[in-house]
Amino acid sequence: MSVRLDHGEDTLNEVHEINVTPFIDVMLVLLVIFMVAAPLATVDIQVNLPAASAQPQPRPDKPLYLSVKADLSLALGNDPVSRELLPTALDGATNGDKNSRIYLRADKAVPYGDVMDVMNLLRGAGYSTVALVGMEKVPGP
Repeated sequence: MSVRLDHGEDTLNEVHEINVTPFIDVMLVLLVIFMVAAPLATVDIQVNLPAASAQPQPRPDKPLYLSVKADLSLALGNDPVSRELLPTALDGATNGDKNSRIYLRADKAVPYGDVMDVMNLLRGAGYSTVALVGMEKVPGP
């Protein structure tokens, strides 16, 4: 036995309101995804950089870092690379664009001559746009 409580028409009335609950759910999911993915997008190689007092420049969306560690080994992004395979690795990372800016990071303990050797390797590979990376020096009292 069934009971009908509404004795009105069988047609549904139009609702003129937007249901924002699914939109909020999607935004919260995207927020969580970006919160998890943002720390993974940074370079995790520890390099003790010297401090610089120059004005900081705007950072590009996807910088290409070449790191010279204290033991004079090289790393392109997070991946170790040998000096012999550096031109091939750079061509793969930049899709062959020789005008790409390469950000060179070197540990404080690396002698200047070794940094120049790496810069000569970059020039020999055809990459002449090199930016040196350093830690920002905080002005003290």
